[in-house]
Amino acid sequence: MFGIENYLGFVMAAILLNLTPGSDSMYIITRSVSQGQTAGFYSVLGIISGILVHTLLAALGLSVLLANSPTAFMIVKYIGASYLGYLGLKMLITKQDGLIADNLPVNDHTLASVLDYGQIYKQGVLTNTFNPKVALFFLAFFPQFINPSYTHSTLSFLLLGLTFALTGFIWCLCLALLASKFSAKLRKNPTIEVMLNRISGVVFIGLGIKLLTEKG
Repeated sequence: MFGIENYLGFVMAAILLNLTPGSDSMYIITRSVSQGQTAGFYSVLGIISGILVHTLLAALGLSVLLANSPTAFMIVKYIGASYLGYLGLKMLITKQDGLIADNLPVNDHTLASVLDYGQIYKQGVLTNTFNPKVALFFLAFFPQFINPSYTHSTLSFLLLGLTFALTGFIWCLCLALLASKFSAKLRKNPTIEVMLNRISGVVFIGLGIKLLTEKG
């Protein structure tokens, strides 16, 4: 169907791959723990949107550029690592990270008024999009389930990408809900809230360093 072979096998593999801890999972958990359920949800949407961007690039063949050009790969990797480092540094040096205002206890009204969820979404998109390892993974993984003689491989890539994004969305949403619920009581304490933000900043910087040191 649409040039896809062993679709059920792909779904099972996608689920297992999404269950494997990675930088996207760590990003979502960190956001959810430090900024709450809604922030975690928007970070999930951002990460999944980034996956859709990689799907489109792979379908159009643009991801081949990253695979064949070490320079392009390094540029994208440096951008992604720098951005993660920027997010981490911002959380470390910001006195009030949009979660608590004037040392008031965190509640839904306070969160809604001071958090920029659109910004959190965009950060999730950029974090995933500028990870060249995701693009290379798609190029290596998806063709295994596409009939090489099928003339419309772009459609095959898109359908597999949408499937991968859907399974990822379900799992990442579970992560965000569990992480936010687990840390809900902690975030009600302003002192612990600030500490969580600082820890989140360190985690983001660590993710940036990890991406920077990975080889293509």
